[in-house]
Amino acid sequence: MFPFRSKKQTMLGLDISSTAVKLLELSATSGRAGSRYRVEAYAVMPLPANAVVEKNIADVDAVGQTISNVVRKSGTKARQAVVAVSGSAVITKVITMPASLSDQEMESQIQLEADQYIPYPLEEVNIDFEVLGTSAKNPEMMDVLLAASRSENVDDRVAALESAGLTAAVVDVEAYAMENAFTQIVDQIPDYGEDQTVAIADIGASITTLNVLHNHKIIYTREQNFGGRQLTEEIQRRYGLSNQEAGMAKRQGGLPDNYVPEVLNPFKEAMAQQVSRSLQFFFSSSPYNSVDSIVLAGGCSAIPGVGELVEEKLGTPVIIANPFADMPVSPNVKLQSLSNDAAALMIACGLALRSFD
Repeated sequence: MFPFRSKKQTMLGLDISSTAVKLLELSATSGRAGSRYRVEAYAVMPLPANAVVEKNIADVDAVGQTISNVVRKSGTKARQAVVAVSGSAVITKVITMPASLSDQEMESQIQLEADQYIPYPLEEVNIDFEVLGTSAKNPEMMDVLLAASRSENVDDRVAALESAGLTAAVVDVEAYAMENAFTQIVDQIPDYGEDQTVAIADIGASITTLNVLHNHKIIYTREQNFGGRQLTEEIQRRYGLSNQEAGMAKRQGGLPDNYVPEVLNPFKEAMAQQVSRSLQFFFSSSPYNSVDSIVLAGGCSAIPGVGELVEEKLGTPVIIANPFADMPVSPNVKLQSLSNDAAALMIACGLALRSFD
């Protein structure tokens, strides 16, 4: 199973991407507006080169050390965490089962039948399931979401956490973490996203993930190789800088006058093209031919003007993700840093929200 579940203590959202580890701790508060969340701790630390390759952990010790560093930097005392495996590492399938089964009976039945749905030997996979509700086709049956991932994808994350002194309380799937985080930006969407189709383009360092939600639920996910690393490499090539120098210059500025027109603007155009291409894949494989809104997430979405450019090119309203727009923040958290990183923390936010399931 994706086995690790404990909800009595605060759980850290820990997003292990290809280039960084992002940590987020939330607490629940209540007031006149009902339950709210507060940001208690957050930190981001870069990973050593090639410690994670295409979202697979290649160096457990290096990732564990980075997790240890990010925990120390954040100041959190929590020791349980939620991590996620990427959508491409997970097989999901909705199956129907008799509504009369108990959870235990259902688990036994799924273990017996899982080899029909999973193209790997069962001893090599971790399996979990979630009851979605009564089947629309037969009220005596339930729709059940079955999720399976190669055990190594889960085990490497668990081992990296353990080497940093943390316990993996939940192993989630990135797409469902994004769906969870969407609840924190839904008031920025027209009609709160009701009956709306919303595309979330998460543009990271090396991978762009398109998640499409309809009525707040994920209906499509696709990963493509594109991200901010292309911009860093072009800065390196154009200005003769090391990878580290190029990354720093990209964030802090100080590049020659021709950087914006000749390097940054073409990259922004490429981002818009990538979002458009990802949406075309979605349209061609679904009954949909448009989306109502686009949400840009990931580190690249913080580039000034990129939201306006994508909106202009695609003719669809665009917002930049900020799940913390309405959250109070602990005095220990630097508000400006959190604001700068907000769009890149959607998955970490979705994972941290699992504390309150």
